Amino acid sequence: MTKHESTQTQLSDPIFDAEQKHLSQTYAKLTDLSHITAQKLETSARLAAQDKEAMAEELTSNFATDDDILETLADFEAVNRIIAGYNLSQTVEAEKLAALEVLLRQPYFAKIDVQFKPDAPAKSLYLGTAGISDENYKRLIVDWRSPIAEVYYNQEIGPTSYVAEGRTINVDLLIRRQFDITRDTLHAYFDTSVAIEDSLLLASLSHQRSAHMRDITATIQKEQNNVIRHKDVPALLVFGIAGSGKTSVLLQRIAYLFYQERETLDPSQVYLITPNEVFAHYIDSVLPDLGERNPEMMTWDAFAQTLLPEGRGVGDASVPLSRFTEIDQALSSFEFDAHDFRDITLHGVRLISADSIRKLSEKYNRAPAGPHRVTLMREELTSRLEGRLKAMAATEAAQLEAASLEVNEQLALFNETFDPQTEEEARSLTLTYLNSKFASAFALVERDEWLRIDRIGMRLLHTDGLTSVEWLYVKMAVSGLCNTEARYVMVDEVQDYSVAQLAVLAKYFRRAHFLLLGDPNQAINKTSSSYSEIAEVFNRAFGEVARADLMTSYRSTPAITELFAKLARHDDHLKITSIQRQEQVPVQISCPDEQTWINTLREAVYSAEQKEGLSAIIVPFKDAAKRIQKALGKDAPKLLSERGSLPESGVVMLTLKLAKGLEFDRVIVPDASERTFPNNDLARRRLYTTISRATRELTIISEGALTPLLDD
Repeated sequence: MTKHESTQTQLSDPIFDAEQKHLSQTYAKLTDLSHITAQKLETSARLAAQDKEAMAEELTSNFATDDDILETLADFEAVNRIIAGYNLSQTVEAEKLAALEVLLRQPYFAKIDVQFKPDAPAKSLYLGTAGISDENYKRLIVDWRSPIAEVYYNQEIGPTSYVAEGRTINVDLLIRRQFDITRDTLHAYFDTSVAIEDSLLLASLSHQRSAHMRDITATIQKEQNNVIRHKDVPALLVFGIAGSGKTSVLLQRIAYLFYQERETLDPSQVYLITPNEVFAHYIDSVLPDLGERNPEMMTWDAFAQTLLPEGRGVGDASVPLSRFTEIDQALSSFEFDAHDFRDITLHGVRLISADSIRKLSEKYNRAPAGPHRVTLMREELTSRLEGRLKAMAATEAAQLEAASLEVNEQLALFNETFDPQTEEEARSLTLTYLNSKFASAFALVERDEWLRIDRIGMRLLHTDGLTSVEWLYVKMAVSGLCNTEARYVMVDEVQDYSVAQLAVLAKYFRRAHFLLLGDPNQAINKTSSSYSEIAEVFNRAFGEVARADLMTSYRSTPAITELFAKLARHDDHLKITSIQRQEQVPVQISCPDEQTWINTLREAVYSAEQKEGLSAIIVPFKDAAKRIQKALGKDAPKLLSERGSLPESGVVMLTLKLAKGLEFDRVIVPDASERTFPNNDLARRRLYTTISRATRELTIISEGALTPLLDD
């Protein structure tokens, strides 16, 4: 590896000078393109507004004859095409401007010289977080997600290859050069070939932690790249140790998919299931910084509550997978009875009776009692509801009700006051009113709330009550409830979900492909799933599960990594490695009494407050935080709430549940006694997770003897 920095002694370096010259020229071109694109957007918007106004004035509606109707419709279609053209042009230019804004912060981070044929000259390509061409369509910067960029991430100087449009292309990689760049200034360049010598990675890891995660585009390592560019499969299960960049890889994978399927994939079709809202805040700037929109992000609780009946909590999710197998088997011979339906009632008006729904079920009894029959019933119930409202609109009572609305309500609803001149007009206006009043009744039908899911589920399972997760599965199994639009679902910290929760996700997002990332050693819940159980859930749902491992820690110093590696399962810790530089050795302090413990903790907090970056006191549960707040009084850091976000710097206290997936410059473990971390497997995983949040410094304190889990 060679390294060249912008210092007085290196000013004569011809490579440095040439690269700085190239950077200056590229930056100037990007600046010009940015100005030109912004002007195009402004001009296009102005012309579009003028044309729309002119077309609106010229456009007339004439429906007198069939020919007039056809001509009018043709005029409307022509106008719509012109408007669509303007919108498309605006979108393309806006996306280009967004890419340029990203590149102006750092035009590129690497360069590769590749030779396609032995006798051909080498081609230099500069890689950045977005791709851009000049006005003559000459490629200035290659997007890191493009096929040829794979040779950079393969980290193999010499003969290598990449795949483009299903074809393997062999090339000779002559130079793999990394840059440390800020805007138009080159600070240093590095010629590297292997991951352990990745100078940009080490420099990136030395940055202080803040309230938001950074993207790793410039420092993606080979094993991470294998996951990011993994072929599309129904389910990919990733085992990554603490600090291996699982979440970063997940986000880069999303960005990669957006690039690969940019014509067809919308962010609304990608779902990210996050451990908590603190974590969602922590990662919410990564994709926007790459010029991409965030996917749909939600916690399990938020997901479940959108589907559960109002007022019903998410409850206990520790249900064995066998319960769902029992539901599926029982449904194959199941038949509805009269008590499985409920009236469709709104505002005290019974719109459709349960008995009518029962008779409708009997009408379709040739279809099994399940999604097919429920779909047929739902469609007819919607039609019957429309008919019911039309019949009501003809009644004097409904018309009087519409006429008695306040004048402002009438204007909002009818664009005029209620003053029908004919019986037909009276029915029409009243129907408009009833459709507004009973609009949510159609939603009740669409959500199949005329089905008594609790009773159906209890009959299927021969039980006297359903947990919320069982209710969700029964609803999906009986009604076919699912999201057919979702194409990708990403689950971070997958080991912390129960098999029942994962089975519900797999059934609800049945047409999506899943990326599941986690670390069995960080399974901190009693209901956590083993990797074999996770594989079983998705094997059952999709028939196959691909597997990838991330066994290098990029987060913590070697000493911290060694400490949490000792807490890993025996078959894992032998593989765990760190590439960080060594810093302060972890401090372990055993306090003989409570007052000594309080004083020691106070000193540790004060010391952390004097240092730059972000520090954390991590406690297992909220009751431990209350004890610390009582002991330290006004000196106690504020406890982070479940809906909070991290500060940019300073010291924060948070529970282990909220600390999952986060990282801090220094971590204080306030009480690592056997009382807090007893000698069992669950406590071992909780301690492993706590310790592995630290990147540089770790202080472990206990009141009394340290937990035996820390014994060599």
